[in-house]
Amino acid sequence: MRIIFMGTPDFSVPVLDALVDAGHEIAAVYCQPPRPAGRGKKDRPAPVHARAAALGLEVRHPVSLKGAEEQEAFAAFNADVAVVVAYGLILPQAVLDAPEHGCLNIHASLLPRWRGAAPIHRAIMAGDPETGICIMQMEAGLDTGPVLLREATAVGDGETTAQLHDRLSEMGAALIVDALSRLAELTPEEQPEAGVTYAEKIDKGEAQINWTRPAAEVDRQIRGLSPFPGAWCEIEGQRVKLLASRLAKGQGAPGEVLDDNLTIACGSGAVQLLRLQRAGKSAQDPEVFLRGYPVSKGCRL
Repeated sequence: MRIIFMGTPDFSVPVLDALVDAGHEIAAVYCQPPRPAGRGKKDRPAPVHARAAALGLEVRHPVSLKGAEEQEAFAAFNADVAVVVAYGLILPQAVLDAPEHGCLNIHASLLPRWRGAAPIHRAIMAGDPETGICIMQMEAGLDTGPVLLREATAVGDGETTAQLHDRLSEMGAALIVDALSRLAELTPEEQPEAGVTYAEKIDKGEAQINWTRPAAEVDRQIRGLSPFPGAWCEIEGQRVKLLASRLAKGQGAPGEVLDDNLTIACGSGAVQLLRLQRAGKSAQDPEVFLRGYPVSKGCRL
């Protein structure tokens, strides 16, 4: 098929590769414009932009698709379908209607649960036992369109957002290739009204650990916010990001260090910290972290 691909971050790159490997013609790639990044704050192309350029594909990065000129340029590609995954711009109706088969979105949740911006983070933070991928026919509403295909997967007990992100990206790549191969025979299913939830964008204000909460909630917060923005607490007056954890046995005052292995008491139960990062340092396992920054049993985080 002749495809317009629309995506921006790392999550979208395996999908682009899968479409190319499947033999589809990529008429154009749309992504967000280059943004300042790194210490020098120089403009850096998005991951999809970089990959598309390496593949020799035409790349477009308009700041908006609302104008008639951009909509006409989009329609001029005469695409059979647009594949959209974490693109980052709202698609006007004229864009949704331009390809012969419309626009298909790869969404990282089991719709209608977790419509919106941060479905992977929210699934882990809520303690969902499973999540998945939906291939959705896009319409004007926020992730409200009918679903063509869906695939579920269990959320691992110790899985972080980074790990689940990578698994779902690969799942989405495989599922969209499957969907396109039998597009004519798929029956769109309207999303039920029951069970709708919204995955609000992650706010950095959610990242500070409150050790009075139950251990299960603290563990999910740490894993759900890893690697970005990274849950954090203060250890001996210094802010430290907590990037991985697991539930552990133990009781104590909330925030109390219970042993020499960074087991921390919560409001009920305890968590063991498995990956930590101090400002200006790389992420470290507990034994490496403790060699450079000793944390005594009995101190309070």
